[in-house]
Amino acid sequence: MIRFDIMTLFPDLVSFVLGESVIGRAQKSAAIKVCAHNIRDYSEDKHRRVDDTPYGGGMGMLMAAPPIYNCYEAVTKEADAFFLEEGKESVHRHVIFMSPKGKILDQKKAEELSHYDNLIILCGHYEGVDQRIIDEIVDEEISIGNYVLTGGEIPACILVDSVSRLVPGVLSADECYESESIACGMLEYPQYTRPLEFHGVKVPDVLLSGHHANIEKWREEQAVALTKKLRPDLLCKEEKD
Repeated sequence: MIRFDIMTLFPDLVSFVLGESVIGRAQKSAAIKVCAHNIRDYSEDKHRRVDDTPYGGGMGMLMAAPPIYNCYEAVTKEADAFFLEEGKESVHRHVIFMSPKGKILDQKKAEELSHYDNLIILCGHYEGVDQRIIDEIVDEEISIGNYVLTGGEIPACILVDSVSRLVPGVLSADECYESESIACGMLEYPQYTRPLEFHGVKVPDVLLSGHHANIEKWREEQAVALTKKLRPDLLCKEEKD
């Protein structure tokens, strides 16, 4: 089981996205636990402000360190108490800041993160967060791509989804993620369902043959061909050659 603690200014957004479909069911079955924490609740300002102007000038506002740190302290205490109740005295924890400066999230990183007990995810907003909070509590910065978003909430949801599906009990069978987590990183082969013919295009004959070895060979060939065409960067050197 993994517990995800998401520190955000928009907890309802996070809870809504992660409360549906597979991840929502995984929470109900206790395969994972997702908690969204509103950083504003930990502001010491009477107006619950969490941002301020940056030193040195510049456009926009910056998320201040104190509310984030207060939230972090509360989250770690809550998580420690949760794991203690579960009979776990030592918690393998990792703190992530969703940031365009971070390493790009990929399947290998998701697999790595799936081995932690507790992932605490900080969602930035405005022009970012005070560097001192990053230096003090963050273990790793992660990005979902080379583009700029309005906040870290959607990236955090993507990270939770990609990691959660690797947790035992989240998907219906191991094959659901083992077949997609190819060590070399190929794209998935084309798939078909009924009807047999759609808009003049029929399902490939090999899939109707019942010959499992031929079907498997066809799928592997299709996966390699598709990856070479769309994402050659994912292929092993031998396959590129």
